[in-house]
Amino acid sequence: MMKKNRYFGDLMLFLAAFIWGTAFVAQVTGMDKIGPFTFNMARSIIAIICLGAYLIITKAKLPKDIGILLQGGLVCGFFIFMGTSLQQIGLQYTTAGKTGFITSFYILIIPFLTMFFLKHKIDLLTWISIVIGFIGLYLLAIPSLSDFSINKGDFIVFLGSFCWGGHILIIDYYSKKVSPVELSFLQFIVLTILSGICTFLFENETATMSNIFHSWKSIVYAGFLSSGIAYTLQMVGQKYTNPIVASLILSLEAVFAALAGYFILDEVMTSREFLGCSIVFLAIIFSQIPKDIFKKKYIEIKK
Repeated sequence: MMKKNRYFGDLMLFLAAFIWGTAFVAQVTGMDKIGPFTFNMARSIIAIICLGAYLIITKAKLPKDIGILLQGGLVCGFFIFMGTSLQQIGLQYTTAGKTGFITSFYILIIPFLTMFFLKHKIDLLTWISIVIGFIGLYLLAIPSLSDFSINKGDFIVFLGSFCWGGHILIIDYYSKKVSPVELSFLQFIVLTILSGICTFLFENETATMSNIFHSWKSIVYAGFLSSGIAYTLQMVGQKYTNPIVASLILSLEAVFAALAGYFILDEVMTSREFLGCSIVFLAIIFSQIPKDIFKKKYIEIKK
């Protein structure tokens, strides 16, 4: 039963990564006339409407310990606000490919956060999977070593990767205590409020209804699929999956973004990029190997 739950959780995370990867274009095109805070506020409102409708239709009831739900919503909302804001701001100064790669630094950050805050030990197999996955992401996103340079946007996105790492760990904690859908609903309320405040302070001139309507397709796509559905799938998936393995699966976002560009937008992918995709998939498969398989083999050989 536990193994089935784990596979179910992994599947939910896989679907979330797929949606995020294919929705990446919307995040870029959605900022043609509006700023990052306005875009995040608008897409969060769409997510709230979708999740709110689901909760009403399913007649969801408030949990007995509503304090934990509110606490989780506030903390998750703050971290997702910081992560999405830094990512959207960084996208204005760097490429989508580098953004995907640098954001995925959280696959290296999370193991250390897990060891430091949760006191969890990381087994060798997981470390190998992390390194393999990181190499694959590098080959996918960076054409050559000479093309890799650091600019202002890259540094901003890098700061955001710490927020994404924190977000994944926080979800790992709260998703096991409260309803994932209710938690997701609350985090988007917090995200909307914080993004709305920043929109008023920094983007008041461009945050007009005409400019927002100009980007409505990107906003609806990112709000309904990327926010409303994918983030909820992430919360459901992390209820059953180790946070480090979850970060590896979610890093497939960069792979799906590249493949979507190749198949849908007719973008060119080099053999190096295809190799990178294959290596990331290999890392995911490697991370799914039962941890006790080598112990069993060792015992059999010893006998």
